[in-house]
Amino acid sequence: MDEPNLAVEVGGIFMKNPVMTASGTFGYAQEFASLFDLNGLGGIIVKGLSLEPSGGNPPPRTIETCGGMLNAIGLENVGLEAFVQEKLPFLQTLETPIVLNIYGQEIRAYAELAERIQDLEGIAGIEINISCPNVKAGGITFGTDPNMAFEVVKAVREKTRLPLIAKLSPNVTDIKAIARSVEEAGADAVSLINTITGMAVDVATRRPVLANITGGLSGPAIKPIALRMVWEAAQAVHVPVIGIGGIMDATDALEFLIVGARAVQVGTANFVNPRATLEIVEGLRSYLVENNITDISHIIGSLRLEVG
Repeated sequence: MDEPNLAVEVGGIFMKNPVMTASGTFGYAQEFASLFDLNGLGGIIVKGLSLEPSGGNPPPRTIETCGGMLNAIGLENVGLEAFVQEKLPFLQTLETPIVLNIYGQEIRAYAELAERIQDLEGIAGIEINISCPNVKAGGITFGTDPNMAFEVVKAVREKTRLPLIAKLSPNVTDIKAIARSVEEAGADAVSLINTITGMAVDVATRRPVLANITGGLSGPAIKPIALRMVWEAAQAVHVPVIGIGGIMDATDALEFLIVGARAVQVGTANFVNPRATLEIVEGLRSYLVENNITDISHIIGSLRLEVG
């Protein structure tokens, strides 16, 4: 058969394949440039970006767990100004769509970031990290309240014409309500799940292992939860869904596509195998060829619920 078509369109972002890097696990991309051709990826989502530089949390900030890892890095980044001067020029040389992940502690910070990013050359879209505490609402996380999630996305939507992806927190009881809320506010796509809050204890000292006490759990341990939430979100909204959570190989990626994700993001796997994203692209292509499937769209949302 001819070469299968892996191309997808997600909320106005056109990608040659459905495999993206997850924010915070791929740096600013240049760190991986010597390992493989970054233009082989569907999309690159760079490290979370704030208006001002952030040093993140004190160490220890990461720990390996059964089936994954806990991280409390704290969204360390160089800040918008340094990003534009030092990191963006390299990203602008790539053919792969570049998406900026943004975060803030107040709604106005999200809006200002979006406004300043709007006219930067070489940016394909914005991913809004709403898994941050709202300091003006007593520290309640934006993404755990439908109304606050709506307000953040609405504020960003008013400041930019770029495609918007709302990245959803799994630390909620009803992911469908949050997904519908950000869709109504103007999100062009949703991505999920972000990390699940967890902790680890050193029994010798009886102290938390992480200096921050809690951290975000990621990796294979969260994949079943992520799959369920992606499936629910895909049925709840009309905008495309991007699946995240424990994707280590092409089989994992296929599961997310089958339950309704239009694309996937690969995160923790990048720490284990820096070439994981490219190998997943190659694995998807091989699966289509072996099963005589001409287009990746025939896989997306193809879950069979009948018994037997």
